[in-house]
Amino acid sequence: MVSTMAINKDDSRSFLTEEHLLFKQSIREFLAKEAVPFYDQWEKEGGIPCSFWEKIGDHGFLCPWLDVEFGGIGADFGYSVVLAEELEIVGSMLGGISIHSDVVAPYIASFGTIDQKQRYLPKFITGEMISAFALTEPGMGSELADIQTTAIKKDGHYIVNGAKTFVTNGFKADFMIVACKTDLNAVPSQDGISLLLIDKDTPGFSRGRKLGKAGLGSSDTAELFFDDASVPVGNLLGEEGKGLSYITQKLQQERLMCAIRSLMATKDMLHLTMNFIKERKAFDKKINKLKNAQFTIAEIATDIHLGRTFVDGLICKHMNGENILTEVSMAKYWITEMSKRISDKCIQLHDGYGNMGDDKIARRHRDIPLTTFFTGTDETVKLLIAKNIGF
Repeated sequence: MVSTMAINKDDSRSFLTEEHLLFKQSIREFLAKEAVPFYDQWEKEGGIPCSFWEKIGDHGFLCPWLDVEFGGIGADFGYSVVLAEELEIVGSMLGGISIHSDVVAPYIASFGTIDQKQRYLPKFITGEMISAFALTEPGMGSELADIQTTAIKKDGHYIVNGAKTFVTNGFKADFMIVACKTDLNAVPSQDGISLLLIDKDTPGFSRGRKLGKAGLGSSDTAELFFDDASVPVGNLLGEEGKGLSYITQKLQQERLMCAIRSLMATKDMLHLTMNFIKERKAFDKKINKLKNAQFTIAEIATDIHLGRTFVDGLICKHMNGENILTEVSMAKYWITEMSKRISDKCIQLHDGYGNMGDDKIARRHRDIPLTTFFTGTDETVKLLIAKNIGF
């Protein structure tokens, strides 16, 4: 069974208020009852049941930042941080919930029409509707200009053709935002990219296989196919040709969420490792009494503290509305790479027990490396950083 970390009642992070801590306590109590006891079973079954989405929605934990008119409470980004961290403590399989709540929903809230907001957002909050963002294509890599999925306007509809892959929540999604080319002759080509809102019952839409992965094996990741899929023109999100602009505007929060979740996964690995070596013996000593183990734990704790200081500063800047995409990209790249290094150190301190397939530390070691691909590969992220610092 998975374990969770104890609440730190002295949480002095500057952006957290008493209300945030109460929200954290509520989420943790909910997850302890509704997720932790079933997590291992969900891993074996290959995903989170839809009933859990509805339960977490019923408790008001999804999209709390949305306006009251759509069912939210108008909360600040600190609540999203708390939600993401608490979900990650339980396990990375729950990360799709954060993507739904704090990656997909903001697109509709920012760029959607009143009709689109009223149609989708209340069901996002209740968990009745699971969402996904479909961007990556087979063979495309991270270059948006290479998108091959097309959406040609005809008789009041967009006729969509193409395929998407590595779509988180894609297998169970009731709805997805899909990046398409609506202008095949645009120069530069990325100026022809638009975003469409596509429902699961759209004629011509189908799902492929649920993708198996070396890590995050139970996370819902799928292929999606569009074969003359007929999408009403009213499902265009924002304006035609503005897709890349919208993606760029939302990339800051998406990458920040990635860094937050990766850092929490690393902190959990430290917690698991410290508990393990306090009980495990080697050379007639508890492992935690060996100097090499103490050196390693000190190094890990230092890295995590530095990462937390960096990320918390970015959270405050993001909450203040600052443009910090370059710094957030640095955090995403550095934190996910750091997490990989630390996971190797932690698994080493677990010796053979770290390779037990059903153990949480083994799952962490498998799952963490995949975070380096989220929101763009490390190489793509480094290119943006270099460009933005004038190199």
